[in-house]
Amino acid sequence: DCEQFGCPLYGGDTVRTPGPVSISIFAFGTLPQGTMVRRAGAKAGDRLFVSGTVGDGALGLHLLLAPARKSNWQMSDTDARLLIDRYRLPRPRVALHDAVRAHASAAMDVSDGLVGDLGKLCQQSQVSARIEVAKLPLSSAARHALRVDPALIECVATGGDDYEILCAVAAEHCEPFRIAAEAAGVPVAEIGKI
Repeated sequence: DCEQFGCPLYGGDTVRTPGPVSISIFAFGTLPQGTMVRRAGAKAGDRLFVSGTVGDGALGLHLLLAPARKSNWQMSDTDARLLIDRYRLPRPRVALHDAVRAHASAAMDVSDGLVGDLGKLCQQSQVSARIEVAKLPLSSAARHALRVDPALIECVATGGDDYEILCAVAAEHCEPFRIAAEAAGVPVAEIGKI
């Protein structure tokens, strides 16, 4: 996990700060009855999709904790700023809600790392999954860091703070899901299978 790179992992509302203030906000919403897509619903044969890119938040945190990594990764100021920005300013894929509700059998956010959150989805659905690392959607900054240090793939796959959407979609719903995601302006990538 990311700890080998000197980055302690924290999840949920467990955080550490030297202060002076920490604020947590919890939002509630409502859905029409029977339309909630839960973690427990993935079926064998479903395809796995993730929105946006993964690994940027974790790599951004690494840069904040150890600025020398920018030089080690031979990273431009622009790429470093992109990664740090993805960590500091999450952009949840709220616009994907209709596509997920219409086509996904199971879904959740990727906040504690793709691998860990996929494990939670699988556990709740009582299934297993296989992802193809080569299909993980990566930003140009993350791809650059991986070219310089391929071992970072573990951090990209397990690090948190991406706030993307992970979902399982039945094979017959894949194309409609892609079309709905494109209409919502949210990039999605098929990364594996239940």
